[in-house]
Amino acid sequence: MGLRKKSAKNPPVLSQEFILQNHADIVSCVGMFFVLGLMFEGTAEASIVFLTLQHSVVVPAAEDQAPLGSKSLYHYGVKDLATVFFYMLVTIILHATIQEYVLDKINKRMQFTKAKQTKFNESGQFGLFYVVSCIWGTVILISENCLSDPTLLWKAHPHNMMTFQMKFFYISQLAYWFHAFPELYFQKTKKQDIPRHLVYIGLHLFHIAGAYLLYLNHLGLLLLVLHYFVELLSHMCGLFYFSDEKYQKGLSLWTIVFIFGRLMTLIVSVLTVGFHLAGSQRRNPDAVTGNVSVLAAKIAVLSSSCSIQAYITWNLIISRLHRWIEDANLRASSAKKKRSKSSKKGTENGVQTSNRIDSAPRRKEKSS
Repeated sequence: MGLRKKSAKNPPVLSQEFILQNHADIVSCVGMFFVLGLMFEGTAEASIVFLTLQHSVVVPAAEDQAPLGSKSLYHYGVKDLATVFFYMLVTIILHATIQEYVLDKINKRMQFTKAKQTKFNESGQFGLFYVVSCIWGTVILISENCLSDPTLLWKAHPHNMMTFQMKFFYISQLAYWFHAFPELYFQKTKKQDIPRHLVYIGLHLFHIAGAYLLYLNHLGLLLLVLHYFVELLSHMCGLFYFSDEKYQKGLSLWTIVFIFGRLMTLIVSVLTVGFHLAGSQRRNPDAVTGNVSVLAAKIAVLSSSCSIQAYITWNLIISRLHRWIEDANLRASSAKKKRSKSSKKGTENGVQTSNRIDSAPRRKEKSS
């Protein structure tokens, strides 16, 4: 695949350094086994489970109200784990490609410090993912008329099925966030930063998997697009700030959009879950089959949405306080340095003037 980083030293085979340098090649070889399995009749049936979406159902035209023929819809099952695993491998390869051929070259040109390189790589990877996810999610919302008909957020028909593009979007999202766990090892993340990353990854997996398993596909997609847009603006401001620290106003703009995005998420969650899903009455409600009219399911969905917004907002407040404290300390230290420099210049000027005054009468005595 040509993803190996060039190094003057060749580490021993199967050593930790060897795996870190060549993890993309190793993962690509594993992925090729599943692709090559399609070429043989005995393994094609097993390989296709990893490569294509499973659990499809053909819906007649009369039931789905399709204009032309029948349509294939999907539900979830155990075979989805195999598909998520394969696309997790693909995501690791794409991550390494972007890191080596895009971000590393920019780091060499900009000559960032090690701390800024880590933040730049993180913002670059997440920024690209959020751009693709926002565009892809918006296209799905438009194609399924969710923006023109908001009632589809709570009464999609049939309630326990999803289209191909909707399922593939959720499979890709789960694959991306699962790939973030091994990336903590591949990117040599510091031990003190690992808990923060684990919480960040776990929260995304919990809510994406919850929306997928409860068939809240349209609601989860809309909330993800809102969330990713705010996060995208955050990382874009971070990238500009790393290139030039004069872009401090962008961080203030992101704070405003951040608060607005959190409010929109809460409003959509409360309106959808609190009013419309709560008003749907079914004789045999069952959360496992996609009916979230169960009281426990309604409370869990609404409370998780509100708790994650409160947690993210609290982290924003803490990070802003830390940044203000650091800025205040930097200003105080710079002011002290300026005062010390000015005092040193004053003492040097005083010494020079005193020497001039002392040397003046000596010159007069010599001339006399």
